[in-house]
Amino acid sequence: MSAPDCGPGKLARQSRSEYSELALPTDANGLGNVLGGKVMHLVDLAGAMAAMRHARRPVVTASFDHMNFLHPIRIGQLIVLHSQVNRVFRTSMEVGVKVIVEDMMTGQRQHTCSAYLTFVALDAERKPTPVPAVIPESEDEKRRYEDAGARREYRLKLRGRSGDR
Repeated sequence: MSAPDCGPGKLARQSRSEYSELALPTDANGLGNVLGGKVMHLVDLAGAMAAMRHARRPVVTASFDHMNFLHPIRIGQLIVLHSQVNRVFRTSMEVGVKVIVEDMMTGQRQHTCSAYLTFVALDAERKPTPVPAVIPESEDEKRRYEDAGARREYRLKLRGRSGDR
């Protein structure tokens, strides 16, 4: 499983990243809940970390799938984001990001939301460049790898084209 001109593939787990941030009053609305746009910003950062870790190149966000917020994030809670590359499509990568909120006083953790993002790797001239394939190992990684292919087909259909990125 390798992409042209970019060497052998890399294990999916090698892209795994974690990012944490404390929810502050400046991040919240009048009800004390973190703004959805702030969470989306953090998801984009966490996704980019996994994509750069995999590609070892700068990346740009190409798409951001929908996001459903399951639970609010309150001021003072810890926002923990887990990200990993699910699949590579030559110059683009699908990254999954899962957001967990942790109550720092009780240790209780809740899944708040998840999203899939597509990142494109760039070369020194800021042009799309091939990325090593991702090699899934666990059953969960293999499922995410296969599901990423179906999601990509759906995204391309929505855009009205097929692509080789």
